[in-house]
Amino acid sequence: MIAPAASVIVTTRNSARTLAACLRSIREQTYPQIELVVVDNASTDDTVAIAHAFADRVIDAGPERSAQRNAGVAASSGEYLLIVDSDMVLDRDVVEACLARIGEGDAVAIPEDSFGAGFWARCKRFERDFYHGDPIVSAARFFRRSAFLAAGGYDESLLGGEDWDLSMRVRASRPPLFANAFIHHDEGHPRLGMLARKKFYYARGYRRFARKHGWEGVRRLTPVRAALVSRVGEMARHPVLAIGLTIMKTAEVAGFLVGLAMARDA
Repeated sequence: MIAPAASVIVTTRNSARTLAACLRSIREQTYPQIELVVVDNASTDDTVAIAHAFADRVIDAGPERSAQRNAGVAASSGEYLLIVDSDMVLDRDVVEACLARIGEGDAVAIPEDSFGAGFWARCKRFERDFYHGDPIVSAARFFRRSAFLAAGGYDESLLGGEDWDLSMRVRASRPPLFANAFIHHDEGHPRLGMLARKKFYYARGYRRFARKHGWEGVRRLTPVRAALVSRVGEMARHPVLAIGLTIMKTAEVAGFLVGLAMARDA
């Protein structure tokens, strides 16, 4: 009996630096029946050439990540769907670990950590380590196709919070299930200003997300996470990283608040 196929959807835009490692980690999955679809958004670097070297199918779609993901799902055929960003590297057993949990529901979250160069990358990894298994911060990435389609896929009107939004709709706001495997983010060599600008960019869509989900939406946007507050002792054991994390979160919150104030999607 042939195992049900899982389709992995990877969205890209000028992702040449990270894409080969991402796609290679998908091709090296222990689960054998994998379809790999890359959805590019008018890249001008070597992204498309790299994608063709690994993927079963490469298409172009946009203008934003949610539209790309929906287009990738439409172009795929698997019974299960895994949504991956191009700066992610997967443990070899991620798909199998998700399949081990999907029988308990229709969506599975995957714990995430990160790696990169420089002090701020270390601070970002320190932060992510606090969120493993946190149902507020985490969103599902692995879905049963039937549940994904029944929920209507990603909300293309959301510029930020789209991962939480779909996960909440598929799970009917119940906490996500978690796979026993990791996704690793390649942070590159982040700068403080770059991290703040990223929050500024996505803040434009968070107001719409908060209106859509009310208090549950607001809880996910709160910058002071309960997971951080509850582990003060670990912060104390790593004072340099704790100070860096505080500075980093302050910069991100500032970028977020400026972006929120400038948002015009009221």
